[in-house]
Amino acid sequence: MEFFYRDMRRKTGLLMEDDKPIGGRWNFDAENRKPAKPDLFRASHPQFTPDKTTRDVMKLIDERFAEHMGESKGFVFAVTQKDAEQAADAFIEQFLPSFGETQDAMLSSDPFFNHSLLSFYINLGLLDPLDICRRAERAYLESDAPINAVEGFIRQIIGWREYMRGIYWHFMPDYADRNFFDASRPLPSFFWDGKTEMNCLSTVIGETIDHAYAHHIQRLMITGNFALLAGLDPHAVHEWYLEVYADAFEWVEDAECHRHEPVRRWRIAGIQTLRGKWCLYFAHVGLLRKLPLRCAQEDRGGSLSVQFAILGFP
Repeated sequence: MEFFYRDMRRKTGLLMEDDKPIGGRWNFDAENRKPAKPDLFRASHPQFTPDKTTRDVMKLIDERFAEHMGESKGFVFAVTQKDAEQAADAFIEQFLPSFGETQDAMLSSDPFFNHSLLSFYINLGLLDPLDICRRAERAYLESDAPINAVEGFIRQIIGWREYMRGIYWHFMPDYADRNFFDASRPLPSFFWDGKTEMNCLSTVIGETIDHAYAHHIQRLMITGNFALLAGLDPHAVHEWYLEVYADAFEWVEDAECHRHEPVRRWRIAGIQTLRGKWCLYFAHVGLLRKLPLRCAQEDRGGSLSVQFAILGFP
């Protein structure tokens, strides 16, 4: 994936000086591992009042699917290109400067933190991904955001997102049926209501139910990590992601689910072995302890070591 990302940088010219990366490095992840801290003065992400069409759809959902997971009353997403552009402007101006250093952190009092919340609109076609990347690059060039934040954000789009899209279209349709570990266990009931004594899972799934959103670390290292260690059926996990997240489309959820969660097709998706940093996604309790505040809480179900390591590695 790293070499694909570099090729995409060269192809688009993003953060490039001739054929060299701006700042002398392709990747600034070393600066993007700071812990989260509560901040009463952090800006709030924009929320949008549902228009008539949206209200009609919400009413229909309430009438026909009242017994299903989640509620419609908290719907505050943009549904038009104009509002999506407003959300993009808010991210670039208010959240991008701090996005990088805390992009992998989690905070129990703030489910959105400095994340963009733009994946909904990019995946739906309301925002152009390359245009968003160029706007982020402009913020760096105009000294409105640091290089580590801008590079990290751009990498998630032209590196991670586009690579997963390529994986899906190149290896489908048989890609969805592969099951490297022959995992077959059904999803536990708490995937639908968040009622578990494992604090990390309870919080992340609860926020998923409330917001139809979770950022990449929550999906990869909490729900995905648990699914892998517990031997859950990868297709069931894939279907769950499709059903619960507002930004979910098969081309991204299938590739992501089968790359990082219960199946791990290492060579196809760019991971060669279980060694090295990619093993962090494979139940690395030490990293989980460092990143999220919510996982350090031991008031429900014991320590994180008991909650996760008992399923895999200490």
